[in-house]
Amino acid sequence: MNPLYLASGSPRRRELLTQIGVAFTPLSASIDETPLPGEPAPAYVERLARDKAMAGLALLRASAGQPGGVVLGADTAVVLDGRILGKPVDEADALAMLAALSGREHEVLTAIAVVDEQRCEVRNVASRVRFRPISAEQAHAYWASGEPRDKAGAYAIQGLAAIFVESLAGSYSAVVGLPLCETADLLGHFGIPCWQHLPAR
Repeated sequence: MNPLYLASGSPRRRELLTQIGVAFTPLSASIDETPLPGEPAPAYVERLARDKAMAGLALLRASAGQPGGVVLGADTAVVLDGRILGKPVDEADALAMLAALSGREHEVLTAIAVVDEQRCEVRNVASRVRFRPISAEQAHAYWASGEPRDKAGAYAIQGLAAIFVESLAGSYSAVVGLPLCETADLLGHFGIPCWQHLPAR
């Protein structure tokens, strides 16, 4: 079995891969995440997932004695009215995002890319999330918790922001950052199974 490398610094993605019993080694693959002019959100997340995976593969190539690896890259975007809501730059930006999401439905796109020396396969998963109305006091308190600072759309569904979520249509794990059903399927194409450490019967 080829070793798997995760080209992501996200602790959520690490936890999700561990949850389904996949062994991996994290890689720090830095890329430019600036959207291209006029780039649609689905194309944006797919490009970033692919670029992260390819950057991880380039790191492996540059490391002696690391042939034959498989690299997983992923990217998540919160999209409202066709506009990508990235990570907030400051408190005002976060509060504006939460106000825009309040009482409305938005889309969360998560793309995953898996690459090796021969091929690259990409999946893109769309989910719909509806927030209940969020008061200004709640938005300020949420920002003060520190949780929104490094999160797309200024919220974490798996954290304190769970109380904002009125409904979800799609993949919960994709909204967190890694669609597990699609990830398991894609890894299987590269000969990497899930549930790698189940006890023998």
